[in-house]
Amino acid sequence: RDTQLHLEKIDVYFEETAKRRYVPRCVLVDLEPGVIETLKAKAIGSLFKPDNFVFGVNGGANNWAKTHYQDGPEFIDEILDVIRRSMESADSPQGIQVTQSLGGGTGSGLGSLIMLKLREHYPDRIISAFSVYPSAKVSDVVVEPYNATLTTSILIQDCDQVNVIDNEALYDISTNLLKTPSPNFHDLNWVVSLVMSGVTSSLRFPGTLNGDLRKMGVNLAPFPRLHF
Repeated sequence: RDTQLHLEKIDVYFEETAKRRYVPRCVLVDLEPGVIETLKAKAIGSLFKPDNFVFGVNGGANNWAKTHYQDGPEFIDEILDVIRRSMESADSPQGIQVTQSLGGGTGSGLGSLIMLKLREHYPDRIISAFSVYPSAKVSDVVVEPYNATLTTSILIQDCDQVNVIDNEALYDISTNLLKTPSPNFHDLNWVVSLVMSGVTSSLRFPGTLNGDLRKMGVNLAPFPRLHF
């Protein structure tokens, strides 16, 4: 019975292939191949569809303008094509969730460009974002505040729900609460995964409370622009 309960809403985040395998409904995008190649080499890499990886060669250089106006437009058509195929494979897609970091160049510049195009192509769909905001205490890139500021205007304009994840809070939780002396990216990502798992649990399991993205927005966003 537990297995049936878990599989009841598996189609929300997974799609079944012709070989009776479940693959995530996700598109993985980066402007440098390093991170994605590392993911492919891990055991979890075989879980994803190879066609859903989109990556460049040069990287974003932590520059919002470079990724938004120069490198991003070169890849945006390919990214939108992969998203379109994933949307068409769903029975009734209600929205799109975007995961991004606002401190770097790709997550901020290319991420905001993707949001602009998603709003243009899917005006009636809900766009929800999990955005990691940079912190002055743990920053190692001097232009992080600029990248975050430029992306915030796009989040206000073209996003329906923004789940703000503060980098400094992640470090505080890891060090003070979880007693990790020097947390690395794996530790911080684990905390983020717990947050995302909790927020999306009502989408993944049967229940009446906040059963979909629209209900979640109604309960959490008092005004359209105040959706953080």
